[in-house]
Amino acid sequence: MNHPTPHAALARRPLPAALRDALQARFGDRFSTSAGVCEHHGRDESPFPPALPDGVVFAHSTEEVAEVARLCNEHGVPLIPYGAGSSLEGHLLAVAGGISLDLSQMNKVLAIQPEDLTVTVQPGVTRKQLNQEIKDTGLFFPIDPGADASLGGMCATRRPGPTRCATAPCAKRAGADRGHRRWARDPHRHARTQVVGGL
Repeated sequence: MNHPTPHAALARRPLPAALRDALQARFGDRFSTSAGVCEHHGRDESPFPPALPDGVVFAHSTEEVAEVARLCNEHGVPLIPYGAGSSLEGHLLAVAGGISLDLSQMNKVLAIQPEDLTVTVQPGVTRKQLNQEIKDTGLFFPIDPGADASLGGMCATRRPGPTRCATAPCAKRAGADRGHRRWARDPHRHARTQVVGGL
């Protein structure tokens, strides 16, 4: 297994003033370089020490995400997506600085199609929020990573948690008799495919 590079060994450049100005002009108070906001976005539930970003953008749409990605790419600055901050992997730590892109305000359930066992969500929707939204449809989302994680983060890290449908009995209880038996054989299915019919 790879051993992480110590933070001190990574090159950390200052945030380019042109990028800071562009983000400030475009996002106003939804772009922050305050110590408190950066500290909140520079730690997770991993055992690794905090590594703060140089700034945080709170996105509201796919277009805004694309715009931040384009600006960071133009300036050669790392971009770190941030959901609920419940990660155990340390992937949201800004070990080389950069911009933390907070997706928690992109938290809308966009469409529910119970007949197709499909729900379309923005990345900031949490598992509890999703179950609340779909509780009257006969569907439920059985995945529980042990925290009220965002679905975007769950998909990004492929972390379904301890209640994933990894065993045949679990998959059967979760609706395998409705043609979803593949879940019993593949515990690493993306979280987006794990909405199943209620019993």
